[in-house]
Amino acid sequence: MLLRLRVWFNRTGSETVGWLLVVIGILMMIMPGPGMITLVAGVALLSRHYEWAQLILDPLHRKAAEGMRLGVATIPRILVSALGVAAVAAVGVVWWMSPQIPVFTIWGVTFGPALPAGGWLGGVGILFSASLGAAALIYSIVKYRPEAKAARKAKSDQGKSDQGKAELVESS
Repeated sequence: MLLRLRVWFNRTGSETVGWLLVVIGILMMIMPGPGMITLVAGVALLSRHYEWAQLILDPLHRKAAEGMRLGVATIPRILVSALGVAAVAAVGVVWWMSPQIPVFTIWGVTFGPALPAGGWLGGVGILFSASLGAAALIYSIVKYRPEAKAARKAKSDQGKSDQGKAELVESS
């Protein structure tokens, strides 16, 4: 039974779930929630079946790894990222509480007195986004921070080596 389920998922299930995640990701682009991550997860599942999805996923993977590496290269960048996660979480809590807002109009669209998509559902979507951001930050620190430290150490060792050579030339 378990083998049949695995075979079904490898063929049909992963493709079905992939397309479902793509559609949900597109919807979450305009609603509260981690739309881009859901969309990429759907494309990742589809990449097992479609070459076009693999062609989309490869550069995304390289850019994501590069962004994670740069994002944790210095302590100030890590602190700014942590503040960003905290700000998104705070917005999620406010959205969950759904306070009254003033009525206003932007380009003919009226907002208020309630938050758009306010309430527990919108708040949970935003809090889920914050938790994904926190998980990505922690993952980046664990995976790429030692690499950043090693690169800085190698650079400072090279600088010391160059300085030692300069002192040796001056004393000759």
